[in-house]
Amino acid sequence: MAYVITCGDEGIQINIGTRLGILGSGFELTGFPQVVKVLKKLFGKDLRITANEENEWIKERLGLANWERTNDSMQQQIKALADEQKLLYAGLIPFTDPRQLKHEIKGHMVRPKKIHIANKICFTLSGGEQTYHLGHYLICAEWVSAVSKKVAKEFLTTQVEFYQKQAKMELPFVFEMDGELGEEVATTNKQVLEDLGFKAS
Repeated sequence: MAYVITCGDEGIQINIGTRLGILGSGFELTGFPQVVKVLKKLFGKDLRITANEENEWIKERLGLANWERTNDSMQQQIKALADEQKLLYAGLIPFTDPRQLKHEIKGHMVRPKKIHIANKICFTLSGGEQTYHLGHYLICAEWVSAVSKKVAKEFLTTQVEFYQKQAKMELPFVFEMDGELGEEVATTNKQVLEDLGFKAS
């Protein structure tokens, strides 16, 4: 199964491939190179990465005025990030029927345009998103036990704070324990998250 880094946007659905959710697909996130290094050890060196339509993080970071410019800019930025981190760029996830992208990835956006409906944040702990949940922002946390607590705390807090702001409310946390890395890895990662203050609500 191909693993793909996507934004944690709750509207992204990967139909072929397994999703690893990271805000803005890692664009301008402090600690992203360290996280990618761990993810490659866990899931193999041929990790994929995608852009997606209506990405709020990219729009804010680049000070863009509309979604057309944002969609174009995200593709350019994520292609460059893919080259920098030696990831396979799979393409843009659109608001259409499921679209076949490059490198064995297929997906699309399923939330309403210009509307966010997430009411939870889901941390994946053992192998990416196993069951699709439209109402969850997704944060990949398989790597947390392999980096310093300082790096982990900053990388996760940036994402959580952005999603809370986007949702305009405090969002409860849930954990997805299933995945190919197994229960022991999931339990270890869950403990690290809890030690950092990210506890299930």
